[in-house]
Amino acid sequence: MSEETPGKAPETGAAAPQAASGPGTGPAPRTGGRPGGPGGRGKFFRRKKVCKFCTEKIDAIPYRDVRLLQQFVAERGKIVPRRLTGVCTTHQRRLTRAIKQARNIALLPFATRH
Repeated sequence: MSEETPGKAPETGAAAPQAASGPGTGPAPRTGGRPGGPGGRGKFFRRKKVCKFCTEKIDAIPYRDVRLLQQFVAERGKIVPRRLTGVCTTHQRRLTRAIKQARNIALLPFATRH
């Protein structure tokens, strides 16, 4: 039986020919990306974010201080995450609690109209 089915290589004693390994055949090399990251060209140093409350030695975060709390609330009313603000874990928890208290007594909005 020498019938060949479409899509399958013929079963012979010799190995099937491999794909050519010239330019444009394999996966593209990694280029670009973030500066300073893998494949990056430039040296870019991002400063480590420091907790504002630790540096200014603020222990209790007052829920009545709307001007302070608004720095950590996005335009749409969401609480900005730690990785963006640089606040430490303990202060982020206290900040979240203060923002929620301020929302409940209508000092801060839950969400903005859009």
